[in-house]
Amino acid sequence: MKADMINELSKTDERENDFINPKKFGLWLIIVASVMLFAAFTSAYIVRRGEGNWELFDLPAVFAYNLITIILSSIFMQMAFVSARKDEISKTKLTLLLTMVLGVAFCFLQYQGWKELVKNSVYLVGNPSGSFIYVISGVHMLHVIGGLVFVSIMLLQTFRYKVHKKSMLYLSMCATYWHFIGILWAYLFIFFKMYR
Repeated sequence: MKADMINELSKTDERENDFINPKKFGLWLIIVASVMLFAAFTSAYIVRRGEGNWELFDLPAVFAYNLITIILSSIFMQMAFVSARKDEISKTKLTLLLTMVLGVAFCFLQYQGWKELVKNSVYLVGNPSGSFIYVISGVHMLHVIGGLVFVSIMLLQTFRYKVHKKSMLYLSMCATYWHFIGILWAYLFIFFKMYR
């Protein structure tokens, strides 16, 4: 009887391990929704561009620096994740801090890019080509700000020694989200270059 109960419990554990964690599933739903949102934005961009009355302008050079910044931050985020798995807490703190600094730098550079657009007479209200750039890059920056909140929470948790190899769920989710916003900016940058 006792052996049967133990077998049943182990089968239950196996079945639970077959499913994704509900919190991770929620994160993936957010990511899928964001992908659909940006797919809609870029599709609308292409359709509107084809209708004419489309002003051509050069992208601010700072957008390329943003690409480098977000890639570097993603590398540091991955280093933080690997360090936490090895219980190298000091290295985890440092790499999370660097991720956050680069994320803030991304937002600052984005603002500088918008200032450069205004300097070149490209405005939010005016020709649709400019409006799309502001809206798409602005919504992406909101995603970055959300990611920065998540990274700062993880950094705080690391300082409280609540992130380590036996407690990786939230850091794993944070890394997934951060890599997503990095890949998203790479896609948007290439898209803007191809369809300016």
